[in-house]
Amino acid sequence: MKRLPILLLSLMSLTLFSSVLQATPEAEGDSTAPSIPVEELRLFAEVFDRIKSAYVEPVTDQQLLEDAIRGMLSGLDPHSAYLDAKAFENLQVHTSGQFGGLGIEVGLQDGFIRVIAPIDDTPAQRAGIQAGDLITKIGDESTQGISLNEAVDKMRGRIGTRVTLTLVRDGVEKPFEVTLERASISVTSVRHRLLETGYGMIRISQFQNNTAEQLLRSIETLKGMGELNGIVLDLRNNPGGVLQAAVQVSDAFLSEGLIVYTDGRLPNSELSFSATPETPAADIPLVVLINAGSASASEIVAGALQDHRRAVVMGTDSFGKGSVQTILPVSSGRGVKLTTARYFTPSGRSIQADGIRPDVVVEDARITRIESPAGQIRERDLSGHLQGDDPVRSGRDAEEPLGQRDYQLYEALNLLKALNILQAGRGL
Repeated sequence: MKRLPILLLSLMSLTLFSSVLQATPEAEGDSTAPSIPVEELRLFAEVFDRIKSAYVEPVTDQQLLEDAIRGMLSGLDPHSAYLDAKAFENLQVHTSGQFGGLGIEVGLQDGFIRVIAPIDDTPAQRAGIQAGDLITKIGDESTQGISLNEAVDKMRGRIGTRVTLTLVRDGVEKPFEVTLERASISVTSVRHRLLETGYGMIRISQFQNNTAEQLLRSIETLKGMGELNGIVLDLRNNPGGVLQAAVQVSDAFLSEGLIVYTDGRLPNSELSFSATPETPAADIPLVVLINAGSASASEIVAGALQDHRRAVVMGTDSFGKGSVQTILPVSSGRGVKLTTARYFTPSGRSIQADGIRPDVVVEDARITRIESPAGQIRERDLSGHLQGDDPVRSGRDAEEPLGQRDYQLYEALNLLKALNILQAGRGL
């Protein structure tokens, strides 16, 4: 398998190519040697030579060969890619949790750049960019036909500089522009808050190396606020991330059983991960929220908890990325991001292109409050009425109701309350 890079580096001219062909008969008798497509390599060398001699501007050998490698990988699937030194460094920074840019997780669709999800509390999220938006232009340049790495490189830049994106969105008649200011993207992947007394929400925006540690701290903090009767685990618009982090997050809610397994062509790509007995939240009622922006590692967590009947999955169908990418370092600080396996939920489901289907479908919606009829009188309107004894009530009245701010989260909270009532009634 080590012969191919050597061949590619040797295809600088037809003369060198001929010497390579003369060396191949020695391997022909070896049944374990990889077959070499001689005619295709001859075609490659011919095209290489034509470009070198006839292209309107001089092109270096390095540029042509790197472009050839880049095209070879991008032709496999939307997630495999060649990483030059800068892209390789950016990827390592991204998984560590701090990088510069706009805060958008993107992928390729129909030759354009598609938003998988905006990252919480970033310029993209604050500007209203949504999962599913197509980025047709970055500045004045069209994104059609450019690689994913090129698009990311164009969106990143010096902190404080601005870039204009042209977006196409379902339901919006014409393309529209959004101007964003680049910022240092330091992502806290886990946030938590108390929705009501006894009911908490944990929001995971993406899966990084330290996500599981942050999750455990959030669980302990919520427990410290009093009896915890239920948790909403919000994975909406979570584009995924590190596989091991998804396993650890699932393990926080499972005390036994398979979490995920992978299957690929190479022996080392066949892996399985199971839960451990030490589980801080094994008995707390759980609702998992997903949507079309929930991808990859998010789907691993939702699928594992759904298969084990540990949680009720609510929302809309997830993105459907069921493949595993391995980062393979190569020479000179560069790398290859290669799809090496598919992953499967504990029951053997592959979610590739299908996604996780929620147990309870709740579309993202906005509800409006029906005002009471004009002139209707309530107790507090009566002269001399007694005061109530709920000091928290007035503060809640001033806040916009949860059902109007986030309908899916509101429904998840209601489901948690119903589950808690049922468990209490059964003496569980």
